[in-house]
Amino acid sequence: MHELVRTNDIVLLGAIEALLASANLDCLIADQHISALEGMIGAFPRRLLVREADKMRARALLVDAGFGAELRDG
Repeated sequence: MHELVRTNDIVLLGAIEALLASANLDCLIADQHISALEGMIGAFPRRLLVREADKMRARALLVDAGFGAELRDG
């Protein structure tokens, strides 16, 4: 799996997840259930992951949609 984005912004994650879904790209949001342990304060960022095979297509899609600044290196 390749990490595309790491953020505390759940609205941003939802937007990117919807964008990827509209392009038929599967993704996984990791660490979303840690909020139960942290008391919902947003201290732990969530990670949006895609398959290695989809990495380049997903990154290009996010850049084209204006989310390029949110991408992790790699």
